[in-house]
Amino acid sequence: MIKDNQKRLNHFHVVLDALVILFSYALAWFIVNGTPWFNVTTHNKSAMAAVYLMAGAAIVPSYLILYAFFHLYTPKRVQGRRVELANLFKANIIGLLAISLILYLGGKNEYFHNFSRSMVFLFFGINIAAEFLIRNLLRICLRSLRSKGYNQKHLLLVGYSRAAEGFIDRVSTNPEWGYKIRGILDDHEEWGKEYKGVRVIGKIRDLNTILELNTLDEIAITLSIREYEKLERIVAGCEKSGVHTKFIPDYNNFIPTKPFMEDLLGLPVIHIRHVPLTSMVNATMKRIVDLVGAIAALILFSPVMLLTVAAIKLTSPGPVIFSQERVGLHNKPFKMYKFRSMEVQSAAKEKSQWTRQGDPRVTPIGRFIRKTSIDEMPQLFNVLKGDMSLVGPRPERPFFVEKFKEEIPRYMIKHQVRPGMTGWAQVNGYRGDTSITKRIEHDLYYIENWTLGFDFKILFLTVFKGFINKNAY
Repeated sequence: MIKDNQKRLNHFHVVLDALVILFSYALAWFIVNGTPWFNVTTHNKSAMAAVYLMAGAAIVPSYLILYAFFHLYTPKRVQGRRVELANLFKANIIGLLAISLILYLGGKNEYFHNFSRSMVFLFFGINIAAEFLIRNLLRICLRSLRSKGYNQKHLLLVGYSRAAEGFIDRVSTNPEWGYKIRGILDDHEEWGKEYKGVRVIGKIRDLNTILELNTLDEIAITLSIREYEKLERIVAGCEKSGVHTKFIPDYNNFIPTKPFMEDLLGLPVIHIRHVPLTSMVNATMKRIVDLVGAIAALILFSPVMLLTVAAIKLTSPGPVIFSQERVGLHNKPFKMYKFRSMEVQSAAKEKSQWTRQGDPRVTPIGRFIRKTSIDEMPQLFNVLKGDMSLVGPRPERPFFVEKFKEEIPRYMIKHQVRPGMTGWAQVNGYRGDTSITKRIEHDLYYIENWTLGFDFKILFLTVFKGFINKNAY
């Protein structure tokens, strides 16, 4: 039943996409030819009418093929909106390039020459917006139905393990996914043992008998790592029955985040951790953004920085800039710059520790620039030097690095990328005297999910969440 429902849903999705593409194309045509904004002559409208009609008839099926190629019809109940939007954007970019190439190569033909380029770009923009809107409305409707018990997918877990518990945790907190876990088979746990409403209903040897009942849509293999010798036999039985099978590995204890799979001439190789910024292309793009952003920020904030320099000089004797050793990329130490916020006689002590709130060693202007994060602005010069990035994990002093690497699992992973002036942890409120464990969790998420778009999002959020330091003194 669920397979038939999925087929009907896919067919509906294809028809809906065809209508959206047709609507977007027709709207683009109307804007160019039916409004006075583009000054299209009556003769041109008449001469090109059949051409536009034939082009539309070719574009609709071509775009549907592109959507299928970019997995836009693959059933993914838990696929995020960003992934779908990215695939949608890629498909439409390829479509735009293909149309542009055809018009360029056929430029000597009168009809190709007169085909409106403005209409092509309008179609590109309208189609992406309309598709994304419709797909999100459909996603909301489906998730609402699934959360109410309709369109459920029935699963059986094979093996009681941390992976099984983790899967049950996520399914129970996301009813909109539409998963119904019927039970767990395990050779070591007693019949009837329950975890969040899901019970152990038998031994692994009962799997073939259950599969013969033909009441399941999927099997999820969640064996504990000590039972992997049973994996081949279980997979063979599932494949023989024709039931869709997926494997949820029980390696979260030592590979706790998203791994990266590489195909080595047919041999799957799992990288313990995927760091996008190890790619030369990604690292180069990020460095270019850092240089441009740092120069722009120095120009933009130069009045604030000059006023800060004057305020520090007028309110207390001593140097304007304070530097402190921090640990950066590949565990290399560097001097991180800040505007001095303490009395000069305490500067030596400031190198070893920050003072508590209300400490008289902090100058009045120092309290203000710490509270507003103005004291961090000289780090723009660290960005220009290459010691830091605009966005990344905040750097720590060597003493704390040595301490935390023994106490916090995976702490040293943060040094695989350049430290940043702001980061994912900071815009989520983890800065100053907050949980170091939570900061590392956010830093690891950033490192493994880096994109330029993610950097821009953090910079945008910094404007609203990152400047005011509630933990400053």
